[in-house]
Amino acid sequence: MSGAVLALVLLAAALHASWNAVVKGGQDKLLNSVAVATAAALIAALLLPLLVLPPRAAWPFIAASGLLHVAYYVLVARAYAAADMAVAYPVMRGSAPLLVALSSAAVLLEPLGLTAWVGVALLCAGILGFAVAARGHGVAGLGYALLNAVVIAAYTVVDGLGARLSGRPLAYTLCVLLAGGAPLALWALARRRPAALALLRTRWRPLLLAGAGTIVSYALVLWAMTQAPVALVAALRECSIVFAMLLSALFLRERLAPPRLAAAALVLAGVVALRMA
Repeated sequence: MSGAVLALVLLAAALHASWNAVVKGGQDKLLNSVAVATAAALIAALLLPLLVLPPRAAWPFIAASGLLHVAYYVLVARAYAAADMAVAYPVMRGSAPLLVALSSAAVLLEPLGLTAWVGVALLCAGILGFAVAARGHGVAGLGYALLNAVVIAAYTVVDGLGARLSGRPLAYTLCVLLAGGAPLALWALARRRPAALALLRTRWRPLLLAGAGTIVSYALVLWAMTQAPVALVAALRECSIVFAMLLSALFLRERLAPPRLAAAALVLAGVVALRMA
């Protein structure tokens, strides 16, 4: 993997962890999650007229990914309502790349070499190590987190194929986030209008920034998937757990224990291995 691709995926990871911290920091996890998706969809709707849309062949992938993203946002909220971010986030993000790697040969026709497998294994071990280190802090949310890992793996594979087919990663990203965010926005207006409007009045700035971060983060990831194997990009993106660990300690007052630092070391070792792959 080239240094430029690695650096941009790490930037995407930092942005991804930031919007997750915004969701976790709000009182109503589901509504905050929906609000981030809505903000991303609104920005996407404003930008799409300025771009050339993906070809018609990519639209089935966009539709499938949009549905999967609806499920993803709902499960993010459920997991964070029942567990610490330090538990739910690593389980969601650490299990998914392993699933993508296992399917890469059959679905993506991208078998991984030994060094790549070592990198993926180290990353997954380190990421899941965060959850082990934080056991007892909201383990009831692990079921939602594991289910969401399957959803994440599914939309990663779908979007890896769709972005390559479209040839326009940014336009594809905007279409996916619009397809996923619009139904959530309609649900919020129909079922939670007073609370949704109150949330927008009080937190519109961080939510808008989180929506923009979501777009930039995912656009970078999908572009990277057109330059490198999907499984490697999917694994590297989950370095966001290290950024999430720092954010949870600095802003959410979640304890930063030595076992989590050891898990972070495994993640960094995995990054080095992927750089060599």
